[in-house]
Amino acid sequence: MKRRLKELAELVGGTVVGDGEVEISGVAAIEDARVGEITFVANPKHLKMLAKTHATAVIVSPGVPQTDKPLLRVTNPDLAFAKILTIFSQKPYQAKGIDPNAWISTTAQLGQGLSIYPFVYIGDRCRIGDRVTLYPGVYVGEDSSIGEESVLYPNVSIYPRTVIGKRVFLHGGVVVGSDGFGYVKEGRKNVKKLQVGTVEIEDDVEIGANTTIDRAALGKTIIRRGVKIDNLVQVAHNVVIGEDSILCGQVGISGSSKIGSNVILVGQVGVVDHIEIGDNVTVGAQSGVMNDLPANQAYTGSPTLPHRDFLHMAAILPKLPEMRKTLIQIEKRLKRIEETISSERKRE
Repeated sequence: MKRRLKELAELVGGTVVGDGEVEISGVAAIEDARVGEITFVANPKHLKMLAKTHATAVIVSPGVPQTDKPLLRVTNPDLAFAKILTIFSQKPYQAKGIDPNAWISTTAQLGQGLSIYPFVYIGDRCRIGDRVTLYPGVYVGEDSSIGEESVLYPNVSIYPRTVIGKRVFLHGGVVVGSDGFGYVKEGRKNVKKLQVGTVEIEDDVEIGANTTIDRAALGKTIIRRGVKIDNLVQVAHNVVIGEDSILCGQVGISGSSKIGSNVILVGQVGVVDHIEIGDNVTVGAQSGVMNDLPANQAYTGSPTLPHRDFLHMAAILPKLPEMRKTLIQIEKRLKRIEETISSERKRE
């Protein structure tokens, strides 16, 4: 497939500088691009590579001056490149049908145009929407539903009574609907609290490999529309993740916490139970969230502080040994002064 540069510009809302009739047949990183391919420069420090790349055209930000190569100027080169990459990489969906080695309950309701691979299990009373893809080893427990055009990669486990929306992507090893971690002490004995709720994943969610979403103790664990979750993330029972939020690798969210919309939790953030995080909050890497976080701010640290306050604290930390030394010296001087004043009073 080939596209003229001016056609790509129309698709991403950009402006061509140079020959808009050149044909583009693919995309590549700036150091690997060949003739016929388009690349991008998102970071100004990489502009020096424009003269060296073999790409036919380059996606750049508006301030980049004209070169001997055609340019596609856009406000966000990274976003434009992502969209163009999709154009050249995505193939039209072709249904593979239902493999005879899949086990499907006679009470399951199946949509049209399915791709169900060998060794898939679909339990009683499940509902599978149109154009769903289930790769080998997928388990779908009874009374669960999967919306149209969703893709479940190998060895995904969907426990009973789970609801999955449209265009949801679950990568290998994801577990949705496992029991929440609920126990009560009876002396030394741990008594299990049955987890009888469900999980609901709304449309356009993507969940990375080996992430777990626990079912609610009562009610629902909810992942709202457009949420993106990285690999190795733990979402506990009764958690609610707001629309368009991002959870990076190794984030852990404890039970009954509420995460607002458009929230970003960077890698290894930990959230204690029954916490509320407001909309448009960003929490820095390895932070520990122990209190509610108001909306529209950035936070860092453990326990979390507003990011600016954390930076001030971080700037002070390396100076603490010297400050301690100075404080000890001041204490000694003060003690000598007090002793001198005391002895003079006695002589009087």
